[in-house]
Amino acid sequence: MVPPSPTNTIDFDAAKLQRLGFTGSRPPSLQPVTLLQLRQQLSLQLQTSLDVERILRLFFSEVQRLVSLDALAYHYQISDLRLELGERANHSAAYRLSHDGEYLGELIFRRKVRFEDEELAQLESLLASLLFPLRNALLYRSALQSALRDPLTDTGNRIAMDQVLQREVDLARRNLQPLSLLMLDLDHFKQINDQHGHGTGDEVLRAVATTLKSQLRNVDMVFRYGGEEFLVLLSGTCREAAAMVGERLRYAVLELQCMDQGRAIELSISLGCSTLLPGESAESLLRRADNALYVAKRDGRNRLTMAG
Repeated sequence: MVPPSPTNTIDFDAAKLQRLGFTGSRPPSLQPVTLLQLRQQLSLQLQTSLDVERILRLFFSEVQRLVSLDALAYHYQISDLRLELGERANHSAAYRLSHDGEYLGELIFRRKVRFEDEELAQLESLLASLLFPLRNALLYRSALQSALRDPLTDTGNRIAMDQVLQREVDLARRNLQPLSLLMLDLDHFKQINDQHGHGTGDEVLRAVATTLKSQLRNVDMVFRYGGEEFLVLLSGTCREAAAMVGERLRYAVLELQCMDQGRAIELSISLGCSTLLPGESAESLLRRADNALYVAKRDGRNRLTMAG
């Protein structure tokens, strides 16, 4: 195996793009055969989407008109975005993408035979057409994520919950898979705010959210339902397994160490659990979990109640 080529840094600004003849003023050829024609076509095509994956798939497909490739890999560490296209191969050319010092991710071209110097130069030139569309798509993705995240706890917000819950109910019904919800509430949270202040209360909420996420699978999702209430969506999880997850979360919060001026803050949660019934709506599933949570709080808190 030949070692991968050394990592390169591509950093273009608008002036450099203009010097490359990258103006986009001339309609692209439908079948580009030269570097200039392909670059002009990509400059138009890649600006038609704000979806990172779609942009990279189009770029991968079009670049192969000029340079043969077996795979393209992309990694954006800031939001842990990873994409693998094609089949892995021995030879690679890796690039760290940036514009005006702004990090745009890592891009790796792979194929079964060694890259020629001329081909690498062509790939580097074609990367110029990717940077602006990719930057815009990353900004758009970040804005969408921010709109769907609770800024205090870095969990999903109510808007995200409504979207995801309906989608997961539809998927569970279509694939005949179980789906369970855990609705949980931080016990006596008002007392924490009153005795320790709202700043400490915010720290407690952040710590609880972090603890919940650390106890769950990557496919499980946590949402801040409101105030000190959270909702955990457990896809592919039956009633018995959901109860076990709920108990694990309850014990994890009990063991959570939160201090205020040397004083320990006692924490516990109450939970209600519901599992999707045949033909049940998302609203009904959520309502049953909420009712079960009410029963858990009524019966003394720091416990899990299963919906009937």
